[in-house]
Amino acid sequence: MSAREQGPRHKARALALQGLYGWIVGGGDAASIGAHLLTPEQSARLDIEYFHDLLGGTIARADTLRAGFEGMLDRPVAVLSPVEHALLLLGSYELVHHPEVPYRVVINEAVELAKSFGGTDGFRFVNGVLDRFATSLRPPGSGRA
Repeated sequence: MSAREQGPRHKARALALQGLYGWIVGGGDAASIGAHLLTPEQSARLDIEYFHDLLGGTIARADTLRAGFEGMLDRPVAVLSPVEHALLLLGSYELVHHPEVPYRVVINEAVELAKSFGGTDGFRFVNGVLDRFATSLRPPGSGRA
């Protein structure tokens, strides 16, 4: 892994993904999920503010985010694996609410997390959906790549 992949934001994304997975599978609220995941050891290694923003913001806006990418899926949201579902929510949240992060970075991070946590070809699916979603949000030539 590169130094960037092991950075505080990557670790925040990875932990937020775990929280979103738990939320999709078992429910709960962002505060309790975050409190459960965020150990003192984790706190020292990641961007805590970004983690809380990703987890809380994604859960709070999940329905709107799903509506944004649902038309780009080749299957219903209900049959997505929890990891793919969580990654699409997380990536979509970051694309919409963090335009300062280049879309290529958002997609690459989601793909790397899919390779680490998802099924064999899940990263290809996540890449395709987020790429189409990013293009719809940040069209070429918009200066927001």
